[in-house]
Amino acid sequence: MPRRTATMLASTLIFIALLCAGVFLTVPYAKMSPGPTVNTLGTVEGEPVLDISGRKTYPTAGHLNMTTVRVTGAEYRMNLLEAVYGWVAHDYVVVPHDTLYPNGKTEEESTQENAEEFSQSQESAKVAALRELQIPVKARVVVSSVVKGSPSQNRLHAGDVIRAVDGTPVKQPEDVAKLVVKHEPGEKVVFTVVPADEAAAAEKAGKDPENTEKITVETVKAEDDGRAIVGIQAGTDHTFPFEVDINLADVGGPSAGLMFALGIVDKLTSGELTGGNFVAGTGTIDDAGKVGPIGGIEMKLVGARKAGAEYFLTPSANCAAAASDTPDGLTLVKVDTIKDARASLAKIDTGDTAALPSCSAG
Repeated sequence: MPRRTATMLASTLIFIALLCAGVFLTVPYAKMSPGPTVNTLGTVEGEPVLDISGRKTYPTAGHLNMTTVRVTGAEYRMNLLEAVYGWVAHDYVVVPHDTLYPNGKTEEESTQENAEEFSQSQESAKVAALRELQIPVKARVVVSSVVKGSPSQNRLHAGDVIRAVDGTPVKQPEDVAKLVVKHEPGEKVVFTVVPADEAAAAEKAGKDPENTEKITVETVKAEDDGRAIVGIQAGTDHTFPFEVDINLADVGGPSAGLMFALGIVDKLTSGELTGGNFVAGTGTIDDAGKVGPIGGIEMKLVGARKAGAEYFLTPSANCAAAASDTPDGLTLVKVDTIKDARASLAKIDTGDTAALPSCSAG
């Protein structure tokens, strides 16, 4: 066999071997790619994304799009070729598998966690929007969850309103833990609560619940640091003066909070918040209207631009990553609070875009 032919044959065989290795050799990485965007001012399957009743609303125009990211499942195993392609292309981002599914978390556990975060983000978006408009929202400390097998099981229940601990009134969820840990493990704590069913009935009737019960729970020692615990997670529940429903399924995580809040504000105020422009964005939001960082910013930018967005509201903590790889034609707008976002939307509306707070890669 001629030397040249032998060399070409050997090279071809090596290439085939490398290709097979790339296909069959798995690596501990996962894939993040652009997900769909949804206009919070629009509709999905004929239903308004934001449905407000019991309060005057106003016409809206333009887009305030929330953005999403698709991720591979917990059982997905990426091969070497996919990883290499992801590192050099922009179709998707390659991340360590444990970033999405830490400590062996299953896909079902991740889905449940994302659903809970999404639900909480909707609640916070409503609170932040109404408070931004100076519409009163009542808040109360409640039992968010009860640990199975803990001393509180069958004594306290999710939804119970916590009025006091050992006779001391509580105003914030963290007050509950502070009062419980004053005890030594084995000591008893007295909770003054409104049972969940009575609290729900009173809220439906538009009244404040009157009857309370005293529930005594014996503390136990926490496994991690030995402090006294009773096995509950305290949280905040709110009573709204009118109905605000967010009709969006198959979405998880907390990152749509900012865009939901802005959509609610737009519907409850006269004029068009966007000035008819196509604005997308992302960011968590808390009850006070503070915007927090999210994951997958690069893919959200790509998805937003493909959908037609010209401006992207970007949490300040994500600015550096976003500015390092911004799609052409998309202007990043840095935000820290819902108030910042409203001020920037006003500038976009008037065309004063040179005054917009920008993101830098540094």
